Amino acid sequence: MAVVAAIALGGAFNISAMAEGTAEVKPEAPKTAAPEAPKVAPEASKAAPEAPQVAAEAPQVTLADGCISQEGAKFEGGKWLLPDGNPTYHICKKDGTYVVDWGTYNGYRRYHSECHTCHGPNGLGSSYAPALADSLKTMSYSDFLGVVAGGRMRDVAGTKFVMPAFGVNKNVMCFINDLYAYLKARASDGLPPGQLGGRNRDNKPDEARDADKACFGN
Repeated sequence: MAVVAAIALGGAFNISAMAEGTAEVKPEAPKTAAPEAPKVAPEASKAAPEAPQVAAEAPQVTLADGCISQEGAKFEGGKWLLPDGNPTYHICKKDGTYVVDWGTYNGYRRYHSECHTCHGPNGLGSSYAPALADSLKTMSYSDFLGVVAGGRMRDVAGTKFVMPAFGVNKNVMCFINDLYAYLKARASDGLPPGQLGGRNRDNKPDEARDADKACFGN
């Protein structure tokens, strides 16, 4: 930051002519120098980079039925959705047993069919793939779709880890909303690690059956 200092011109003289033709020399009052602007260290003058902005997550709340989901969730068209249309979970605990909505249960099934080999059981990660139960604490729905459909490559200390693209894999993309709902449930403190079976789920809605047929073309 350039610092502009005013230079004091003290000691200058003003000569004024007198009536008798003689000159009287009067010392001029010294001028006061303007105060210097404070010097700032170069590194301090640079604004610190802003932290990346993360979209605010809908907090987990207890619903009217005593179960939990994200704030604003409602059951519509056979699935649990947030006000923005993104999928979410619905988890109840009855007599010590966790019971989840069909979408979350189906996401659990599809995850352990297609994803857990790399990302570990229950989304807990492995030595070569991240824990999605952690990633989805902050990853948005749109980012999740993009990574699953298009793949991703990570470089860790010179070692490249490649996630393949699943954009044409119907066993993944036809159930992408359910996968997201399951992993969001795991990313919350609502659904602990463990197996989900027939007694841990709601019945499959007719809308889900229709969606499966439409996606697979049968």
